[in-house]
Amino acid sequence: MARGDLTEAQWAVLEPLLPKGIRSGRPPVHTKRQLINGIRFRTRTGIPWRDLPERYGPWETVYGLFRRWQRNNTWRRILEQLQARADTKGLITWEVSVDSTIVRAHQHAAGARKRGTSRSSRLAGSSPSPTTTGSDAPAAG
Repeated sequence: MARGDLTEAQWAVLEPLLPKGIRSGRPPVHTKRQLINGIRFRTRTGIPWRDLPERYGPWETVYGLFRRWQRNNTWRRILEQLQARADTKGLITWEVSVDSTIVRAHQHAAGARKRGTSRSSRLAGSSPSPTTTGSDAPAAG
């Protein structure tokens, strides 16, 4: 077993949640545990599928299982079952805390003037500067 692979205790929890393969023909050459460890290795390290170590089986087989379970929502079902199990044991706290020091506003939300509001910073009685564009420009002379 390589570093990062599923332990016996983790496999004992995960194995009953996996879909049962009911295929006729040759028995599989690689175990589901071996293939799942390959998937976990790839997602943990971020390597390309083709660079997957051989101890996990052919990369095509590992990738094929990953994609098949992704398409038929097996990963989602496994996650939901693991979350439900952890929740019944009280291991999950479903509280959300937002720290305002890291919350960012959209770039358009920063300091834009609103239509119809007057600026209180203008001095009373001051007039805006005259326009100097288009036909309002002073004649050169």
